Amino acid sequence: MLYHIVHTTTYNYQEAVTLRPHTIRLVPRSDAEQKLHKFSLEIDPKPLGICYNSDLENNVIVQTWFKEPTNFLKVEVSSEVETFRENPFDYLLESFALKLPIDYSASLLTLLSPYLQRQYPGNIDPIATQLAQELLVASSHQTTTFLSKLNQQIYETCQYLIRETGDPLPAGITWKQKAGSCRDFAVLFMEVCRAVGLAARFVSGYQEGDPDQIERDLHAWVEVYLPGAGWRGYDPTHGLAVSDRHIPLVASAFPNYTVPISGSFSPPGTHFSMTPKISIKSNQN
Repeated sequence: MLYHIVHTTTYNYQEAVTLRPHTIRLVPRSDAEQKLHKFSLEIDPKPLGICYNSDLENNVIVQTWFKEPTNFLKVEVSSEVETFRENPFDYLLESFALKLPIDYSASLLTLLSPYLQRQYPGNIDPIATQLAQELLVASSHQTTTFLSKLNQQIYETCQYLIRETGDPLPAGITWKQKAGSCRDFAVLFMEVCRAVGLAARFVSGYQEGDPDQIERDLHAWVEVYLPGAGWRGYDPTHGLAVSDRHIPLVASAFPNYTVPISGSFSPPGTHFSMTPKISIKSNQN
């Protein structure tokens, strides 16, 4: 699929502020699953400086810094992205990864360690752990069956809520109230995976959705590392294994490293409003 995406974010401040350096994480990935053909970025007011970098997890980030005070900030990105993975199950797992828990080699375990840590290290979530154990038994410890059952369990049991701002809720709270946003469901999915020793990371990006829908939102889902298959996506909000209808931007072991735009301003405490607008057009390529 070929996607044309325009994502505009506008901040309006109650009084003139001085913008401190901002980080923008809105550059679509280029990897085995998709290719970024075109990308443009417009920032108003024009920054004093701009720099494209790669973070520790190989996400492309844009760093900007400013000079003059302003009452607003507008960031607009335009992307043309081609996605390739029509079949989300086009892989062969390594034999040692067919059943849970996976017996990782020492070197692989070292590389995956950030993606195996619980959301709050040293504070194991008993609710997520119980759900993990129930699904482990129900799936007869089969890796892919466990992931499918977890995906469907969240999708069929939990009510989707629109919550545009704020950190993801702890996994146990989301499962207890059986409701949450896409980022809440993603954290719940990750925590359950990590409870059985499956490496998982948080993904921020776009999902095609209804082509007739005018308003779109940034989306969140999960990627699980499967030996023999690499990182594979699961979207518990829609109950889907991720294929060519999702367009990832960034992925991280920690959700706060996927925030689309982060930065601060002075004086602190100034009231502001944030208005996002996303347009996604697709066509068969």
